[in-house]
Amino acid sequence: MTRHGGQLLVECLGALGATKAFGVPGESYLAVLDALHDTAGTFDFINCRHEGGAAFMAAAWGKLTGQPGICMVTRGPGATNASIGVHTAMQDSAPMLMFVGQIGTGMRGREAFQELDYRAVFGSMAKWAVEVDDVARLPEIVARAWKTATTGRPGPVVVALPEDMLTTLTDAPALTGPAAYPEAEPSAEAMTQVRAALSAAARPLILYGGCNWTDAGRAALQAFAEASDIPVVSVFRYQDRFDNFSPCFCGEAGVGMMPNVRKLMQEADVILAINNRFGENSTDAWRLLDVPVPRQRLIHVHGSDAELGKVYQPELGICCGPNAFVAALASAPVSGGWAGWRSDAKAAWEAGFDIGDLPGPVDMGKVTAHLRKVLPDDAILTNGAGNFAVWPNKFYRFGPQARLLAPQSGAMGYGVPAAIAARLADPARRVICFAGDGDFQMTGQELATAAQYGAQPIILIVNNGIYGTIRAHQERHYPTRVSATEMSVNPDFTALAKAYGFHAERVEAADDFAAAFERALASDTGAVLDLAVSPEALTPRQSLTQIRDAALAARSDKG
Repeated sequence: MTRHGGQLLVECLGALGATKAFGVPGESYLAVLDALHDTAGTFDFINCRHEGGAAFMAAAWGKLTGQPGICMVTRGPGATNASIGVHTAMQDSAPMLMFVGQIGTGMRGREAFQELDYRAVFGSMAKWAVEVDDVARLPEIVARAWKTATTGRPGPVVVALPEDMLTTLTDAPALTGPAAYPEAEPSAEAMTQVRAALSAAARPLILYGGCNWTDAGRAALQAFAEASDIPVVSVFRYQDRFDNFSPCFCGEAGVGMMPNVRKLMQEADVILAINNRFGENSTDAWRLLDVPVPRQRLIHVHGSDAELGKVYQPELGICCGPNAFVAALASAPVSGGWAGWRSDAKAAWEAGFDIGDLPGPVDMGKVTAHLRKVLPDDAILTNGAGNFAVWPNKFYRFGPQARLLAPQSGAMGYGVPAAIAARLADPARRVICFAGDGDFQMTGQELATAAQYGAQPIILIVNNGIYGTIRAHQERHYPTRVSATEMSVNPDFTALAKAYGFHAERVEAADDFAAAFERALASDTGAVLDLAVSPEALTPRQSLTQIRDAALAARSDKG
């Protein structure tokens, strides 16, 4: 069958399982848009308002579903606008494919209109960046891109599509379906060594991360941890991949690391690290474990050999998939004299939820406590970057069905697009986005996308009139020279949200939140709640860590 390259591309992606593509239309890939005209209802183009929002949606889709999020943007400015989503997907280890329209092949090297060398621009940001010159090779390259995005350490792939290649006619056969790449399994010898190391420990710890967990893999990890009574800690923003109600879950190693988690990592004598990449935020800038050889006995399990020994030299490095590894691990639990170690760690994590009253009209501690009571077990929480992110990240308990979509890259503006992607992926689930007032204004225009496709979440704007995280660092390092962090002029967020067709309210007091949130839940158009929060609520004068420490000390003095 003869058709143009755009049609062949869409056929291949549909055969691989793609159902949504997020993007902003551009003249450089009109042939692809032409092909998508015929796939409405099975493979839809979600017309976003900014390429950054589209790329965030694709990155979040990959993190939530485990299938590559598809982003389509035009050349030059479109691709550079979308680069934030590529960077986020890479740091999240989330599968993503970004297709970029490109200048015609005969124009290369002349600085043609919107010309970029995508291999150079994205070479260090993505797992692979490639340009397709020959239309007949589209199926080969798309199949490789899909495989690259989903295997080993998942991540983003960028594929440049020259305009003339997309309009060239071809009878090349399309892909007929995805190839199967079963996870590599650990050797029996490696499993014997793992069990021996754990059995010899006095203070073992399991540290896990990554988004490519299956339900069976997560259940196997929990079963092993509970049968062996070993404490479990997630890396930055992956606490939703282990049931927080398990007696073994003891917190998250990430930004604003709580003292109990820091103590666990410092005092552990054996750390079993599964599927994590040892990032800066989960190691306190690589200080909790000595570089390159940790004082703790380290066993590192990862699907990519490039992650093993990248920073830390493990006593044992095992290159295999996380789900295959824990399936083998769960077949024979271990035992030892660490029951008190685990129970103390769990108690310390539990105690951290009681922080007392906080300053400001709307006490976010009370807001989050209410959400813990009323949200369904399968709720999806999203957030961008800022001090406000402490609430969904540190003060919510994720059961086995709940999800957290939050950027390891610390990208502002991620939360709103991620929430829209989640609603599109699973319209029946309740999706709650936490956004700071600065964070919201990065991608707030995507409320129009949400309304257009009936994918409206509930958005909580934690509004304190400052860029809180930067202000916190500024007051710490330049306390008498604070500048450029106040937002003295913000829009009326409720009026703005109503203009996009959302239910919207301003919440001025913590006692008013429950009723406002009930009205938000009842709205069939989504909702935006603008929460009045004091600028002093989360500053170095009284950080959340300090509040928790003071609360724990007070209880200790009383008891």
